[in-house]
Amino acid sequence: MTDPVTFDMTEQAKSGQSPGRLALRRLLGHKGLVIGATIMAVVILMAIAGPFLFAGDPVQVSFRTRFLEPSWQHWFGTDHYGRDIFIRVVHGSHLSLFIGIAVVVVAGIGGTLIGSLAGYFRSLDGVLMRVMDALMAFPSLMLAIGIAAALGSGVTNVVIALSVAYMPRTARIVRAAVMTLRDTEYVEAARVCGAGHLRILLRHILPNSMAPLIIDLTFIFAYAVLADAALSFLGVGPPPPTPSWGNIIADGRDYVVDAPWITIFPGMVIGLTVLGLNLFGDGLRDVLDPRLKST
Repeated sequence: MTDPVTFDMTEQAKSGQSPGRLALRRLLGHKGLVIGATIMAVVILMAIAGPFLFAGDPVQVSFRTRFLEPSWQHWFGTDHYGRDIFIRVVHGSHLSLFIGIAVVVVAGIGGTLIGSLAGYFRSLDGVLMRVMDALMAFPSLMLAIGIAAALGSGVTNVVIALSVAYMPRTARIVRAAVMTLRDTEYVEAARVCGAGHLRILLRHILPNSMAPLIIDLTFIFAYAVLADAALSFLGVGPPPPTPSWGNIIADGRDYVVDAPWITIFPGMVIGLTVLGLNLFGDGLRDVLDPRLKST
């Protein structure tokens, strides 16, 4: 049996292209992935370049401009403090994307470590996975709300709460991949050659588990952005007047009838971001998972 990390030589030979070009052709040939990547590129560009392109203070109060409807001067209108909603959405993209990335990193590292140990060492499987099962017994958002409420508001506490909530999902996916690969012939050959457990995990098993892990992390990114908005809306996220997408929606919930633009526009940005991440994740799943073929 060959190492699964080896590129599909049959398809490569038929196409006459290098592995890199064939992989790029697969990626660019998936419409959903391209659309999702384009949406995320726009959102990331807004987060990076937006504050420089659109000058303005996201927390500056101006009672003379309260509840202004969307116009050429205020694209998304203003809120009850006269703050420009578009400027707050642009600046809020920094924090929302940072929280999403931080949750992906923490949950990815923690879940990979726990899943690898549980999947490779049978003696640790029962203990570690029962802890993960206990965490998964609660809905992820409810668990995150409980942890965030216990820790208090703040960016760090939000990242911890969401990471703990989504880490069991990553751990189970990595565990399943490791259990599938630990008894394969090339792993047995590595053992016969004297390779230690750490070398086998890092050199032979984990690299071949990256495809499902990467796909899962894109969805966790989307869930984290959405959950961060929910936590902020409930008052256990980043404290006001910090411009985050959830805080902006929370500020406008009392004025939905009279000034619906306060909640509509940040809600649309959140929805578009989550849509882009889901399309990107679905595309990666179709391209990277050899058992799924794009039509």
